Amino acid sequence: MKIRTSAALLALVSLAGACGPHIRPLERTMDNGELLHPRSEEVVEQARLEGEMERERIAADQAAAMAAALASCTPEICEAIGRGELAVGMTEAEVLAATRTTHQAWHTRGGGGMLTMTARDATTPPADALSRIAYVTFRNGQVASFTYREASGFRTFTHPDQAAYAGRSAARAQALLEEGDAYAAAGRLYLALERYDQAGILRPDDPQTTLRIATTLDKSLRPYEASMRYQVFIHQMELEKIRARGEVAANIAEAIARAHERIVVLEQR
Repeated sequence: MKIRTSAALLALVSLAGACGPHIRPLERTMDNGELLHPRSEEVVEQARLEGEMERERIAADQAAAMAAALASCTPEICEAIGRGELAVGMTEAEVLAATRTTHQAWHTRGGGGMLTMTARDATTPPADALSRIAYVTFRNGQVASFTYREASGFRTFTHPDQAAYAGRSAARAQALLEEGDAYAAAGRLYLALERYDQAGILRPDDPQTTLRIATTLDKSLRPYEASMRYQVFIHQMELEKIRARGEVAANIAEAIARAHERIVVLEQR
C-alpha cells in the first residue's frame, strides 16, 4: 500500500512539473543605445542612398532641360530663363528651364495644338522668380498665357491684343464652348474639358469659360484643379461686378456665392 502511494505521489509531482511554467534561461539585455534590429542601420543607409540618387536624377533632368532650352531660345526668352521668369512665347522645355522644374512637377493635358500645364502637387506648386504658378497654356507649342496664384488673387499674362486675331479667336472660342457644352450634356466630360481648355487659351479672361472648366473638373472629381478654377472665376467676376450695375451686379454676386460654396465643399474632401 505504501509503495502504491509513493508511486502516485511521484506521478503527481511529475505531472505538476510538466504543466507548470517553463523558466527560460537568462539572455543578455540590450546595451544602452543598441538597436533592436541589427539590419535597421542597413535599411536607413539604403534609404539615404536612394534619396541621393533621386536628387541627382532630378538635378540631371533639370540640367538637360536647361541645356535644351538655351540651345534654341531667342535672346529675350534666354534672358527670361536666366532670370527664372515665365514669358509668352516660351516652349514647354523653356518653361521647365525657367521654373527650374521637370515634367514630374506638372500635370499636362490637351491636344490638337492646345495644351495646359497645372501643378501635380497642390502643396508645393511650381513657381518662377515672381510668384507661384497656377497654370500655363500653350497654343501650337508656345506659351499663349500663364496665370500666377498670388495672395491678392490670380493674375494672367497673355499675348498682345490684335484686332484681327481677337476677332478670329472670339469666334473660334465660342464654337469650342458650344462643342464642349454638347459633350458635357452627353456625359463625355473628358472631351468637354478639352474643348473648354482650348476656348480658355483663346479667351483666358472670360469668366464663363473659366466657370465651365471649373464645373467640369468638379464633376470629374479633380478637386484641387476645380477649386483653383472656381477661385479664378470669382476673381474675374469681381472685376465684372465693379463695372456692372443693378440687376447685372446682383446676378454676378449670386454666381460668386455659388462658386464660394463649391470651393468650401472641395476643400473638405
